[in-house]
Amino acid sequence: MKTMNCPLNGPRNISEFAWGGEVKPMPDPASLDDRAFGDWLFLENNEAGVVREWWCHVPTSFWFIAERNTVTDEILKTYPAGDVFKDRVNFAPKAEKK
Repeated sequence: MKTMNCPLNGPRNISEFAWGGEVKPMPDPASLDDRAFGDWLFLENNEAGVVREWWCHVPTSFWFIAERNTVTDEILKTYPAGDVFKDRVNFAPKAEKK
């Protein structure tokens, strides 16, 4: 049975997880046109080797980061997203009600 270590719940069956894409810096949405933002959102680098990825433990909806070797499919390390992302992202302000 293949397992993954969830930073919140410990080792769990791999079937309990969903892949969420590569961890990559978020661009400023205001500085990109729709096509460029869509490319950032939906296209992956698809590199061979060790990649940092978003994973979700589905039963608890807990998102975290895993370092996985895409050649061997070996999961090398998992950790909470807060270990990488220290600051809160402030998106566009809420629209004023008329």
